Amino acid sequence: MEVKYEATITSVGKLAHEFLDNNNSVIILNEGIHPNLADMVVEHTVGELAADIEVGDKLKIGNTDFKVMKVGDIANKTIREEGHCTIVVNADGTMPGQIIVKGAMPPRLRIGDNIKFFKK
Repeated sequence: MEVKYEATITSVGKLAHEFLDNNNSVIILNEGIHPNLADMVVEHTVGELAADIEVGDKLKIGNTDFKVMKVGDIANKTIREEGHCTIVVNADGTMPGQIIVKGAMPPRLRIGDNIKFFKK
């Protein structure tokens, strides 16, 4: 499969697991870009978006696989600029910076795991 975006988790904020449990969402962001948000986000190495993420693409976080169901209007732009988007897992979302995904279970958020988007 062709990789569209790849980064490695370098930090998991204190509130990131709570956001996943309570809001079914994970906020990802390039490491160090907004230190004031570090408690809320999953920081990762800087990746390059090789092609826009589209409905039907695949996402893999660590060993957990997802299918992309919806891509917000500005999600590709914010990933390209800051490695930033909100990944909504097994729930609905309407915000322009969100990517909605479906999978068998929520991701485990662990330092050293990869975040990869693959072409459908």
